[in-house]
Order: sequence, then C-alpha cells, then structure tokens
Amino acid sequence: MKLCVIGTGYVGLVGSAVFADWGNKVVGVDNNPSKIEMIENGEMPFYEPGLKELVSKNISNGNLKFTTSIKEGLRDAEIVFICVGTPMSDDGSADLKFVYQVADEISRNLESPGKIIAIKSTVPVGTNRKVKEYIKQRTDIEFFSASVPEFLREGSSIEDMNKTDRTIIGAENQEVGSKISKLFEHLNSPIIVCDLESAELIKYASNSFLATKISFINEISQICDLSGADVSKVSLGMGLDSRIGPKFLNASIGYGGSCFPKDVKALYKTSKDYGYEFKILESVMEVNSNQKFFFLDKIEKIYGNNLKGKKVGVLGLAFKNDTDDIRESVAIEIVKILQGMGGTLKVYDPQALENSKNVLGNKNIKYLANSNEVFEDSDFLVILTEWPEFKELEKNNLLKLRDKRVFDGRNLLNKEHLNSLGLEYYCIGKR
Repeated sequence: MKLCVIGTGYVGLVGSAVFADWGNKVVGVDNNPSKIEMIENGEMPFYEPGLKELVSKNISNGNLKFTTSIKEGLRDAEIVFICVGTPMSDDGSADLKFVYQVADEISRNLESPGKIIAIKSTVPVGTNRKVKEYIKQRTDIEFFSASVPEFLREGSSIEDMNKTDRTIIGAENQEVGSKISKLFEHLNSPIIVCDLESAELIKYASNSFLATKISFINEISQICDLSGADVSKVSLGMGLDSRIGPKFLNASIGYGGSCFPKDVKALYKTSKDYGYEFKILESVMEVNSNQKFFFLDKIEKIYGNNLKGKKVGVLGLAFKNDTDDIRESVAIEIVKILQGMGGTLKVYDPQALENSKNVLGNKNIKYLANSNEVFEDSDFLVILTEWPEFKELEKNNLLKLRDKRVFDGRNLLNKEHLNSLGLEYYCIGKR
C-alpha cells in the first residue's frame, strides 16, 4: 500500500518505519525541516531500541522517505495517518490544536478523491467526526474517516507493532474498515472493526485500566508495609489468576510518561463533559500522585526533611527503562524534591541524562557518565527507574555507600542479599 504518516514523534516515526518494513511505500511528513534532516542522516530525535537501524534500512531500500510537504505526502497515498501529539491542557482535556493544524493542511492540499484520513493520535470520543466535518467545510474533495489507535509501549514499540495483541479500526463504513484491515491482516492477531467512537474510547479505556492496576497494587503495597505482608507474593498470587494476569502489578513509585497521566485525566475530563463522575479514575490519579510521598517518607523517617551535607546517589531519571523520555517522570519529581531538601545528588541514567539537565538544572546535582561513579562518596542510594542493569549492582559498589542504605523505588533488588552484605534495604511493600 501507499501510505502517508504525518508526524515523526514516537507513534509517527515508529509507525512509518514498521509500515515500510512490511513492504509498503511510506512517506513520513513533519513540518520541522531540521528534524527531517536529522532523520535522513540517520539520527533519531528520541531513543527507541532498534529504530535507527529500521529507519535507515527502509530509507535505503526505497520503501521510506521523509518530507516537509503535506502535498507531497498526500499525492499518492491511499491511507493518511495523523500521528501528532495531543498534550494535556490545563483543565486535563486533550489539546487537539496539532490535529486541527494537520486537518487544515490536508484540506488545502487534498487533490484526489477516495483517500482514507485515519487518526492514530489519542483523541477524545467524537474527535474523528469533528475533524471530518472540519475538513469537509474546507474542501469539496471526497474522503473517508477512520480511527486507528496505537497501543505502543516506549522501549518496545517496534515489537509491539509487529506482535500486537489486537488491531482496532474505527471506520465510517465497512469498505473503509476492510481496506485498512488489509494493512494489518498478516499479523495473525484479532482485528476489531467498529464505529469511530468505540475505537476512540477503547484506547482511553485500555490505558486507564492499566493505570488502575498500577494504582491498585500500589495501595496494596502500603497495606503490606503496615501489616507485614509481601507485595511481591501478593502480586504473584493475584497474577496467576487468568482473569487478572501478572502485568502491571509491580508496586513502585507510580506511573508516568507521555500516555498514562494525560490519558487518565483526559478520560476523566470526558466523563465530566458527558455529566458522569468517574470516581474510580479520580482515585487512580490521587493514589498515583501520593505514591511518591509514600516512598520519600522512608527516607525522611531516617534523615528528616533536611539532607544538607548528605550526598545522595540516584539511579534512573527516565519515566521507565529503554527510553530517554522524562515526560511526567516520577523519578524526576522525586529528584526535584530531594534537591529541595538540600542534598547533593549524584545521578545517572543510561539514556535520559541530557533531557534531564534541561529540567533539573545544575543546583545541588552532578550528572555522571556511568553508574559506578554514583557510589563514590555517596551516603545512600536511591533507585528510581527499572533499567535492567540496576538489578545487578556490584557488591564493591554497594559497600562504598557511607550509610550502607539503599532505597529502591522499583523493588529491583533482593533484600536478603543486601542484608547479608550489611546494608539496610528499603523498598515498597516487600518483607
């Protein structure tokens, strides 16, 4: 198929590369010339495992090219995917200005009839129909609308596209649904063709449900701390129930990133717009906001709220492993609080250091090139991101900690092992 993908963020750039790798002819469009030049030179605007190689491969074989011209992207395309950001507004709703900017550009550059305009960005219920009407008011050329929400996880997005659990297609008629289905039918996973509104809501409902699982197990972790139970055993016992499943039942400092926080808030705002009070989501957001203080309280019980004179080693700044994304990162929020408590922070993250510098500045903080340096002269250690390399910390490094204390916000380490080394280990809800 001939495809146009508008936007070169996580969804757009990964989508362009994978669609091209499936054998389609793909034109990626972005209005930022320097970004396009960067991509064409083999430099990715963000870190995603395997993406650089996949983009370069498909540019070389002629399946993928990039341009700043929407007109060029639209010219031969059968399906046009809108993959621009929908950031959170001050009131919690999704900001759709970029979607409508693209819609305006499409309306002014649409030259041939019959194209499918599919929104892949995460948008509130009703957006596809509103965008279609917006474009129709500005052009007489016939087109069709579709909603094809993405279900990608940063750090594993290429695998997620190639091994998806399901494909959701919202279409205004069966013919449109069938045509888009052909793009995904080789994946051998369920394809659900439904109305536009249901497709839009499936995306929000999915992310909000996963966030609910996280907040639920984090509340259980607090009960475990109070009662002496072990949240890792509780999670295991729950997850073995096929109706529940083990994923997203890891107690932690809370969820973050570019999707869960804004999608939960957007669905909550949508429910209020329709006159319904979504009380579960209200609690999910409250629990997630408070979870970092539950973790910080473990530090304050020992050191108080003044860390002046203390050197704190910090492992992890990205909101999760295998990404350099620090948007809504709980790790960043905790580091800011520790900065405010007067401690000198020595921080390391495999990918997110540069992004973090722009947010955290240089006050009371040193950015280190490798994890080993974090332990030198540090009084205690704080782990905030679940990078695999942090699961196996060297004994010699751990013993360099002056106060012999580790605060693990991701429950990565083995308590018995650390205790056997003479270290005090503080985690979330584990015995």
